[in-house]
Amino acid sequence: MARILIAGCGDLGTALGQNLHAAGHDVWGLKRQPADLPPTIHPLAADLTDPATLDRLPTALDSVIYSAAAANFTEVAYRAAYVSGVSHLLQALRAGGQQPQRLLFVSSTSVYAQHQGEWVDENTPATADGFSGRCLREGEQLIWDSPWPAVAVRFGGIYGPGRTRLIDSIRNGSATRPTGAPIYTNRIHRDDCARVLHHLLDLPDPQSLYIGVDDEPAPLDEVLCWLATQLGVPNPPAAPLAPLKPGATRNETAARLRASKRCRNARLRTSGFQFRYPSYREGYQTLLAAESITRNSGHD
Repeated sequence: MARILIAGCGDLGTALGQNLHAAGHDVWGLKRQPADLPPTIHPLAADLTDPATLDRLPTALDSVIYSAAAANFTEVAYRAAYVSGVSHLLQALRAGGQQPQRLLFVSSTSVYAQHQGEWVDENTPATADGFSGRCLREGEQLIWDSPWPAVAVRFGGIYGPGRTRLIDSIRNGSATRPTGAPIYTNRIHRDDCARVLHHLLDLPDPQSLYIGVDDEPAPLDEVLCWLATQLGVPNPPAAPLAPLKPGATRNETAARLRASKRCRNARLRTSGFQFRYPSYREGYQTLLAAESITRNSGHD
């Protein structure tokens, strides 16, 4: 039985923690307000941006997973979550004389600058110049420079329970299909994210970097039309992708720059990982089936 800390134990961390507990491990979930964690995860109230709160970490930790999320899409929030928070946690581990056998860092494919449909893998330079990509790269480097074996996982767009923005946009009629060159998207189901992290904790000799996406980078218009068919509604209307205006929000700019690359998961696959949801179809079918069950049970 390993002693495992999940720092930033939100939705993904909770799914991972439950998997690890089921495998027989002792798991702590660190977050500001841990009262909502399931009983299978020991709650640890602390703030990664406040080093004074990190002086009571569990002792003799075997593994640490850093899965914090920025409070909002600003450079201040990203630096706090992915640079300062990482530094504070590493310092707390050093101060406590900890000797973890493995660190995992949850990163993002937004570190790549490509946005014209190029293929990228772990050997592709990560040169995104937006603040989100820069802060994530700094966080990756911090864990790689630590005294302990460390692995970063660059996940694509995470969807799953509670992450149904695309489905909702088709239902409410706000979705549009971009015309012109395909805009490639890369996804991974939340449950497969948790399974990837569990897999890499168990892997005897992992590499230092993995891309975490499913098997099928897919054009956005294809995904939208497929979902519309499943929902029994008309395809979203086609509309040209409007150029970003000088006053575009950072959200709009970041979303555009993250789009239209094709990420390879060959390294993860070669390590022995098997996807439960190898493409968006299997993942979204499961979400839609769960929604249907919930709606029907509500009428009983």
